[in-house]
Amino acid sequence: MPGLVVFNRRWGIASDDFVFPGLFELFIRILWWIGTMILFTYHKGNFDCNGSAVLRTYLVGLLVVLGLIILSLCAIVYVSAQGTITNPGPRRSIPALVYLRALLYIPELVWASLGALWVSGDSRGCNPATVGAVISAVVASWIILLITGLGVVFVFDPLGDSRHQPPAMEPLGVQDMESNRASQFFSTARSLAVKVWESRLRLLCCCLPQDESQRAAFSSIAQLFSKFFSDTDLVPSDIAAGLALLHQDQDKMERSRDPETIVEHSPSSPIEEDLEVELEKAAHYMQFAAAAYGWPLYIYSNLFTGPCKLCGDCCKSSGADYDIIGGDHLGCHFNSILQTTGLQYRDFVYVSFHNQIYEIPFFVALDHKREAVLVAVRGTLSLKDVLTDLSAECENLPVEGVPGACYAHKGISQAAGYIYKKLVNDGILNQALSIVPEYKLVITGHSLGAGTASVLAILLRTSFPTLQCYAFSPPGGLLSKALADYSKDFVVSVVLGKDLVPRLSIPNMEDLKRRILKIVSNCNKPKYRILIQGLWYELFGGDPNDLPTEMDNRREEVLSQPLLGEESLIIRHSSSYQSLGSDDSPAHTAVHLPLFLPGRVLYITEDGPSRRPCFSKPRYRADWSDEMAFRSILISPRMLVDHMPDCVLRALNTLISNRPFSLCPSSFNDNHSLQ
Repeated sequence: MPGLVVFNRRWGIASDDFVFPGLFELFIRILWWIGTMILFTYHKGNFDCNGSAVLRTYLVGLLVVLGLIILSLCAIVYVSAQGTITNPGPRRSIPALVYLRALLYIPELVWASLGALWVSGDSRGCNPATVGAVISAVVASWIILLITGLGVVFVFDPLGDSRHQPPAMEPLGVQDMESNRASQFFSTARSLAVKVWESRLRLLCCCLPQDESQRAAFSSIAQLFSKFFSDTDLVPSDIAAGLALLHQDQDKMERSRDPETIVEHSPSSPIEEDLEVELEKAAHYMQFAAAAYGWPLYIYSNLFTGPCKLCGDCCKSSGADYDIIGGDHLGCHFNSILQTTGLQYRDFVYVSFHNQIYEIPFFVALDHKREAVLVAVRGTLSLKDVLTDLSAECENLPVEGVPGACYAHKGISQAAGYIYKKLVNDGILNQALSIVPEYKLVITGHSLGAGTASVLAILLRTSFPTLQCYAFSPPGGLLSKALADYSKDFVVSVVLGKDLVPRLSIPNMEDLKRRILKIVSNCNKPKYRILIQGLWYELFGGDPNDLPTEMDNRREEVLSQPLLGEESLIIRHSSSYQSLGSDDSPAHTAVHLPLFLPGRVLYITEDGPSRRPCFSKPRYRADWSDEMAFRSILISPRMLVDHMPDCVLRALNTLISNRPFSLCPSSFNDNHSLQ
């Protein structure tokens, strides 16, 4: 940070990003130069074969070109390693070195062509080892040129054209005094950013059918992404360095807490018997939430026995044999559900694997063990589901009798509306309850399915006042505070460890971006050292970095300035960065509507040290938490692992089998959550 400006445009790479790729290429070039020198010395410059003059010229020229490239790479690596992320001054000569390195591709291309010409025409009668060495050198040249071209495409930023300079930044508080020209520039820039993100999404999802819902989803996601990424000058390696620093900083804060702190039970906390009952129910219903994923999760969870068992079932029958099933042509999904849940075919009322944007698979079954009509909704498993997840804008969700603002995650709300229409309009629920009228209605799901199940439960609550919902690892940015409080009577959310998804919301992402900028701007280590130490810490542990900063050597007013590149195409004041010196600044007021987890939150954490041997069995503890405890994203290697449905199911089964439970009051988690 800031992005490197060369060839009259800003790129998605910074001047301190050349250390590792430069060292790798330097290693290859040195070995290449040594091999060429050995070959030339072995023959002492005299080659007894056709085209020996061309071969001698090629080898001498190759040694010279490789020598110049090695010198330029040494200079690039050395200069790129200087300074810090936000202090590119010592690296001001990087653009000139990049121009020099780019010029050296011309003679390399010429010499690669000369080598190819000699091999194809004048290499007859030469030593086969010599011919093989030249062929290897030519192939290596073309591979490096190809990799370089791919790298240029990868770091190309469509928004990086610096020919049109933005107007000068106005002081804070006087944005309303911007000229018409400045307003027009920012409007044009934002429109361009939206178009670029739409093009990226279309390219990524080119295999999906083009319909109206997809175009609407692309437009919504593109606007969200353009707003989120347009006001920073971060490159991907800056984000990686910031995450590494944040993880160590969070671990250091966690270790500094007093483990002997005892917190009294809150008067409003549920009793321990209630927690025990809910854990048993959660462990039972999680099996159905996991089963909704079909054969991929079943195979993943049963790597040795699953493929053979499922293959035999799929060969015996197909989805066409079941008139209640839709979208499962081979029947593998349904057979995996039978294997996972232990239910019989007659226990299923409706099974749908139809999958589109805002339309996700689900099934309705009769759970005789718990005397429930069970609706299980599948989580994210396809690119269409990802688009549903990313449609994260707010949508009004009015509910009768709920005071306050009622709104929810747009994509999930649309998915819940789709399932609601299927259940009610098609008479699926009436059909199930006509079979077992004394059964209660239970809705469950994991991840995207958990969020959809929660919204679906809210929609069905007035018609089925006794329904219950168990949401496993639901998205954090789901419901408004009014709806989250309303759902506490019938929704239980289960969150495992440092799972990212329950902490994922637009305000939390803005907060994470602000924290990354703050910790990166204050660190006085070069980026390559941050990344190396961060990788070592993730793999082998140890003590968190002390995070030395430049705070003592920099004035507070300097830190309070916006960290926005002056030459960026899209530059506007952002509430996240106007004041990095104080977290309590009014500038940090959220610009996005806050969204929260649904219902009561059952929080499961590992009991013991944060790092344990790979093959040791974890011990878990469970306690009631609060949606407000998940307002900050925790950086950890387990932030994705803890979201996997098999991990959640394993943790619940471990808690059920290892009685008595390890319990703690609801306020305990709030004091141990990093804010």
